[in-house]
Amino acid sequence: MRMKRSKDNTGLLPFPRMNWGGRRKGAGRKPKGDKAGVSHRSRAALASRFPVHVTTRAGARASVVAQPGARAVLRAAFAKGCECNGFRLVHYSVQGNHLHMIVEANDRSCLSRGMQGLLVRIARALNRLWRRVGKVFADRYHDHILRTPREVRHALAYVLNNARRHGVRLAQEIDWFTSGCWFDGWREKLTSTLPPGLTRPVARARNWLLNIGWRRHGLIGHHEVPG
Repeated sequence: MRMKRSKDNTGLLPFPRMNWGGRRKGAGRKPKGDKAGVSHRSRAALASRFPVHVTTRAGARASVVAQPGARAVLRAAFAKGCECNGFRLVHYSVQGNHLHMIVEANDRSCLSRGMQGLLVRIARALNRLWRRVGKVFADRYHDHILRTPREVRHALAYVLNNARRHGVRLAQEIDWFTSGCWFDGWREKLTSTLPPGLTRPVARARNWLLNIGWRRHGLIGHHEVPG
């Protein structure tokens, strides 16, 4: 027979209040190094009309420009992987232990596949140069979608003049570790000339924001220090 449950709870002990669960300060996995890694939350959807500023950092055992010849190796890797299946690398900057890139992609899937292929290509090329094996990049890449002409203009100045932001004193107008030689939005005329026969390592921009829209806020100066 099924017994009726008593409604008298006087004999029951109260449950103790637990101190775990829920959102609270200090919760979650702690960073492995000095800085926390890129969040693993789902990335925002991407429309083809918006360019993206991508940043990726090298691991503790890898320095992107550690040896002579790294610039040529990276440029060759960029040239081979700059345009593929709806993904385009339009600008880049190599700064010590991290890379900045401005890219276009048809959608989020194209961006993910394009970045994965490009970073694998770069890692293999650098490992061949350094005669080593192992991981080159410390974490997944960080991306920021650029939605307005002003945002795109800031991102271009930030990437192409990133060395000046870090206090590097350049011997020429532009940083040779960037795609600045192939950029047509400089305020001043370039006096530096490219070596003959050098392959263009970046794709040409196709969307309006990265082609025309950003120019509404003025061309970029060689000595402009980005914030």
